[in-house]
Amino acid sequence: MSINKYPTAVICLSPNAGGMELDALKLAKLLDPHIDVTLILQEKHFIHEQCLQNTQYSNLKFETIKFHKTFSPSIIFHARRIIKEKNIKNVIFLGASELKSLYFAFLNLNINLIVRHGTTKSTPKKDLFHKLIYSNISYHIAISKHLAKNIQKIIPFGKRTQLKTIIPSLINPPSTLEKTTSNKLRLIHIGRITPGKGLKEALEASDILYKNNISFAFNSFGEIDKSYKQEFQAFINSLPYKNSFKLCGFTNNIYDEYPKHDIFIFPSKGEGFGNVIMEALSHGIIILAFDNTAISDFKEMGFHLHLVENQNTIALKEKLLHIAQNFKDEQIKAKKNISLAKQIFSPNREANEYIELLK
Repeated sequence: MSINKYPTAVICLSPNAGGMELDALKLAKLLDPHIDVTLILQEKHFIHEQCLQNTQYSNLKFETIKFHKTFSPSIIFHARRIIKEKNIKNVIFLGASELKSLYFAFLNLNINLIVRHGTTKSTPKKDLFHKLIYSNISYHIAISKHLAKNIQKIIPFGKRTQLKTIIPSLINPPSTLEKTTSNKLRLIHIGRITPGKGLKEALEASDILYKNNISFAFNSFGEIDKSYKQEFQAFINSLPYKNSFKLCGFTNNIYDEYPKHDIFIFPSKGEGFGNVIMEALSHGIIILAFDNTAISDFKEMGFHLHLVENQNTIALKEKLLHIAQNFKDEQIKAKKNISLAKQIFSPNREANEYIELLK
């Protein structure tokens, strides 16, 4: 049902294939049935490829910009042209680096600029230049309580800038595939393979299963950073249980993988919200992660998951062994997350919260 709001752009100019980029696609898809939405993205990169090849996003309207630097005359000129041609008054931006260019692209256009923050920032941006760049923002959107505190600490606010927290939703329902069984404990990690995302720590923790003669299979889904590939492969080759691990690459059908696994292990250094945690909860899979940043919010919401002290790899190993040794009881507890996830991660709730902010 169409809602009487001005045309809106969802902008994400990142070339990467990760959570933020998928969030941009999902947000455009979420709002598309209700308002006139245009997705603005970088040409010939992941989001563009998804719009062209993935049937989930084939109905989205999109515009591409070709550029080589995040502060770019191309971004300024083409973003401004698209905004004016389509009479866009609302912009939801996901990212950070390109905001410098977008400030000049939107100058004197009376844009209702909404910046959605999905990752923790560590470097303060309250110098005079950043105060100027952030001065025309209407709303900062945090996707967790942790991020809301981080934004207040790091980001400058304009005179009329407001801060709101909008928890992400699950637009696609959980997989309808039946949960499979196995005589092995099946572990899964999802995310880009790069330092900080926790795959190396998860594999190191698996050593306790190996030493206790617990048979397991460990699958990882996500693209590997080219600069990390050689180092990571050397690490895998050093493991006595390397044959229990499989690098599966990126998949558009990740929901179908959850029912084929038992434990989602995700000792990331820090997440803005953790879309994959949200997906795992909705599938009733057992979850083990570090207790840091926004991941802690899921506990407060009432979900059953296992969190250990941040960066404590010994505690991670011990908890993984505990789960393996109490597996049936843990499965029962994890299944109870499914009904709570339906309630909290409602797409209608998220869509309405964004639409309320639009002109």
